[in-house]
Amino acid sequence: MPTLFKLLERNREWAAQVAQDDPDFFKILSEQQHPKYLWIGCSDSRVPANQITGLMPGEIFVHRNIANVVVHTDLNLLSVLEYAVDILKVEHIIVCGHYGCGGVRAAAQDDHIGIIDNWLRHIQDIQTLHAHELEPLDKEAQIDRLCELNVVGQANNLKRTAILREAWKRGQSIEIHSWIYSLADGRLKPLQDIIKG
Repeated sequence: MPTLFKLLERNREWAAQVAQDDPDFFKILSEQQHPKYLWIGCSDSRVPANQITGLMPGEIFVHRNIANVVVHTDLNLLSVLEYAVDILKVEHIIVCGHYGCGGVRAAAQDDHIGIIDNWLRHIQDIQTLHAHELEPLDKEAQIDRLCELNVVGQANNLKRTAILREAWKRGQSIEIHSWIYSLADGRLKPLQDIIKG
């Protein structure tokens, strides 16, 4: 319990500081949610969407999973996507991966971990598709490039979902952005934009 007590204490300190800086912050936050952005990112604890984009709570709607994978049968992701597009009316969807992703590395090395092997199979499909580009690279460069290719591939999967196709058909303006985050310097790098609607 002492460790959890520290987390609760840090929460109280944070809430007190926010209320001191902006007395109406929590009142306004509790009455609305109108983010312009949906973030689909990796579950990695080193890649917190709000912090690395400099956004406050309420400004970005977030879905995270191992290696930021977009699978057409993932009801969790599809539920988040539908809510973000149809209810929140987000204008931008950011698929963000990161260099040094353990999921991408495990997929590339064909590591056998357990049930996650089935999830990582989607990344292995991308690896196979781009084998000609990856083979000449050294091991670390292969992993970095596969991290990038995975982000772009998942963004392309996203644009083919019925949710986005229907939104674009009815004229909703939504852009998909493929970004990658560097743990080494804290920088985000854009890879590809898909603009429709």
